[in-house]
Amino acid sequence: MDSVLTTIKQKILTFISSKPRHRFSLKEIHKATGSSDEGTAEVFSALRELTKEGVLVRFKKNQYALPRGQNILVGRVQGHPDGFGFLIMEERGMEDVYLNRREMRRVMHGDRVTVRIEKRKRRGTEAHIIQVLERGQRKLVGTYQSQYGKGFIVPMDPRVGRPLELTGERSAMEEGQVIAAEIVRYGTALHRPEAKFVELLGNPDNPEVQSEAIIFRYGLPSAFSPEAQRQADACPRTIDPDAIVSCTDLRWLPTVTIDGEQARDFDDSVSVQKKNDLYHLYVSIADVAYYIKPGTPLDQDAYERGTSVYFPDRAIPMLPKALSNGICSLNPDVDRLTKTALLEINSKGDVVQANFFSAIIRSRKRLTYTQVARVLVDKDPQERGNCKDLLDQLHLMEELALILLENRRVRGNLDFDLPEAEIILDLHGIPENIVRAERNIAHRIIEEFMITANEAVARHLTQRGFPLLYRVHEEPEQDALEALDPFLLSLGYRLPRKRGKPTPKDIQKLLELCRGKPEERILNRVLLRSMKKARYAPENIGHFGLASNCYTHFTSPIRRYPDLLVHRALEETMGGKKLSSRDKDDLLRILEESGKHTSERERIAMDAEREMVDLKKAQFMMDKMGQEFAGLIIDLTPFGFFVELEIYFVEGLVHLNSLLDDSYHYYESEHIIKGRRHGRTFRLGNAVQVKLTRINAFRGELNFELV
Repeated sequence: MDSVLTTIKQKILTFISSKPRHRFSLKEIHKATGSSDEGTAEVFSALRELTKEGVLVRFKKNQYALPRGQNILVGRVQGHPDGFGFLIMEERGMEDVYLNRREMRRVMHGDRVTVRIEKRKRRGTEAHIIQVLERGQRKLVGTYQSQYGKGFIVPMDPRVGRPLELTGERSAMEEGQVIAAEIVRYGTALHRPEAKFVELLGNPDNPEVQSEAIIFRYGLPSAFSPEAQRQADACPRTIDPDAIVSCTDLRWLPTVTIDGEQARDFDDSVSVQKKNDLYHLYVSIADVAYYIKPGTPLDQDAYERGTSVYFPDRAIPMLPKALSNGICSLNPDVDRLTKTALLEINSKGDVVQANFFSAIIRSRKRLTYTQVARVLVDKDPQERGNCKDLLDQLHLMEELALILLENRRVRGNLDFDLPEAEIILDLHGIPENIVRAERNIAHRIIEEFMITANEAVARHLTQRGFPLLYRVHEEPEQDALEALDPFLLSLGYRLPRKRGKPTPKDIQKLLELCRGKPEERILNRVLLRSMKKARYAPENIGHFGLASNCYTHFTSPIRRYPDLLVHRALEETMGGKKLSSRDKDDLLRILEESGKHTSERERIAMDAEREMVDLKKAQFMMDKMGQEFAGLIIDLTPFGFFVELEIYFVEGLVHLNSLLDDSYHYYESEHIIKGRRHGRTFRLGNAVQVKLTRINAFRGELNFELV
């Protein structure tokens, strides 16, 4: 059935593409596909799918056309708390389109829609919603509010819009309590949206309620399906002897894991030897594919989740703990199955030989980044004594990692040095401090080894013509970089453009010029924002940030589904499997969908993690109301500027309406906020003194006023 539907869709697109500006009737399309009366249902299904995907647009009287031929575009709605919004275009290189409040009545933040673009002489460009292809909001979290005898939910995310009227039982709810709801009717030009009460979460000041609200709002799963859990519980706790027969025995190798202090699932183990002026790097990755077969309940749950989600006080794993913390995890002093990359690397950091095989390993020790730094950087006698059997191994790892790092620097790798927040929790899960996470040589070792292994696997599969999910990162838009010129010049920098578009090397030179200077952090942040987001796709367009022409993700199959797919592809090539042209086409279609899905799940996980960190920061600041702090301006917006505190790794907003000495305006092209009368300016990187005046822990928001 799927192949029949695919064929009909292709016929429809070929026919409609012959006249891209024409609208075709259902009768014309049916005739063009050559379908009999019995095939009418298939034609309807194909048109419904093409319309849902945004490939075609449906008009009145069942007419269909290509979007661009009708001046119609596809994008995702980004709401604004003030009621208007923007359409973020799917087509690369297109500017965002403004959506007025009238158009926003029919849609919500996150909706995927088609719009018709019309240019008016007096009012400029206008966008009109044609069709909602996919809803971005289904579940809502917010606070309960009653008015005129009716109940409303005030959304936690201000971009969603105004309060929604509630249906269903609400007798147990009190004003201001946190509730969960599902949307039962979306808005139209005449009617406001409605939501159905689902669950009472509790007091908005309760830290646990705040965390549960984020988990519910992002639709993060709370449990595995019963079938998947049963399958996980049935997994062996030790390696099947039959599995060892076909494996290379590496239990003699001094292999170790190096991770953060809070890590519980260990995907990768590494070891280095030196022979005849060549480094032999062993990167052994948990063989998750051995335990999770395609199409099984465990595989289906892992695909739906797409990735593990890590919060300061908990984790939502992609795999059940019996696998992620058990038989798949490369725990010390136990035998584990792996897919191992043996890479021979010369003194310049080039991989001259790569071999891949199934192996059985036994990790000698579970090391943390802090421990390794104490051994290699601090030369701590106690820590060196704890690792005495591995000292030579660790020094050899450091030696190779620095060679690989220099190799990547030469080719133009972009190393944005932006520290992340490390949230230190007490025994009750309440933040007791927030500091900048340190990045040391141990992080470098693992980063360099993992990047090298990922590239080697990508090249191996590509050379054999085997389809895979690449990790791709497109070059930034020329306009986005040119828009930075006034700001860079104000700091005494300029972005070189010897060959037209800036290359990774050009941007890298700019990063190196500001290294160690006061403006380094601001420049890193601004340049990073001009970059596009990395994603997963079956087309290899390279990775701009890593200056790599062939890259994938292979090293974290416990927590990332794309890595599991790459492991399966690697297993096929290791077995010598060849694919026919038809098999390749079918696999590419599957990978196309998998790439979109896993990229979206990654984005959701990152947004949820960022929001949870903001929540913990707000919780940490609750007892500091009214205190004054020194800080730096790190971001400018039309409504204010964000200040990062020096003493804590926390940021908050100074609203422009709190600046009473003048009327201030944001000049985007110059990256400044400036007073209209007196000319006082605020720039990125300015040092300021602020006072904490408001906290909304439920939304993870801090407000400062300038002192």
